Amino acid sequence: MCHMYASTDPAKYECTTRSIRLQGSVTSVRLENEFWDILNEIAAGQNLTTVQFISELHQEVIEIRGEVPNLASLLRVACAVHQQNAIQENVIQGNAAQQNVAQQNVAQPAVERLSRASLGIN
Repeated sequence: MCHMYASTDPAKYECTTRSIRLQGSVTSVRLENEFWDILNEIAAGQNLTTVQFISELHQEVIEIRGEVPNLASLLRVACAVHQQNAIQENVIQGNAAQQNVAQQNVAQPAVERLSRASLGIN
């Protein structure tokens, strides 16, 4: 089981530090490259740059909580929540697709019966 994790490309967990301007002050954020990739994906999905997304998230947390005690941890958790939501959405879509197939399979014989009846075929 651990082989799946142990064989991860080291570039994914290599850290990169980026400077970001938040509320007029420059701060440095050090995250693993995998988290930067996920943040880029989240930001792109909202038509924002990664820095814009982080700035908006930071501002919203300040409005709700009054402070951001650990920005790097907040960003990692935001990435985890994003991934969990994507998994749940895929499961829901998969279940909906399965239900559609099941409904089509049930509806098909009824449609065939109606078509045959309208044509006077038994």
